[in-house]
Amino acid sequence: MDIIFSFLPLLLAIAGIVTLITLSVIDFRTWILPDWLNATLAALGIAFHLSTGFIFFTPAELIYGALIGSGILYIVRFFGNRHYKQETLGLGDVKLLAAGGLWLGMEGVIMAMTVGAFAGLIHGVIVAVVRAIRDKTRPNLHRLMIPAGPGFCFGILIACLWQYLEYFME
Repeated sequence: MDIIFSFLPLLLAIAGIVTLITLSVIDFRTWILPDWLNATLAALGIAFHLSTGFIFFTPAELIYGALIGSGILYIVRFFGNRHYKQETLGLGDVKLLAAGGLWLGMEGVIMAMTVGAFAGLIHGVIVAVVRAIRDKTRPNLHRLMIPAGPGFCFGILIACLWQYLEYFME
């Protein structure tokens, strides 16, 4: 029975990775991050920390991570929607960063947002260049729309690797 519990954090981490990949694929195809998958990611994060005995973060630090992740993204969404007078970031992205905060805590979720935003920027530039080549025009980043979820999923994955890889290597 002890062997099962020793592998439980690894199994939960693998389930988290699968969930992040699933969220990314769905967002690429439909521009939607399903609530049930965001909730699954959140539950897996809580279960991961329970299975490790909260050796990385206290429950309060995880809640703060969820609040910071979702709060910052909600503020960005609010001002983006107000400025552009259209939906600029979905609530699914806000919920995704809340779930990410339950895995990563405060510092990690900020890292995930930063890496995710940069990944989104690179993705957007690539999309603009590919469209320009296809249409034989100049790249246009003005109001370029791409799903944000895959970038944030990538950021969460990178932050998780940064925080937990050494634990799994032992």
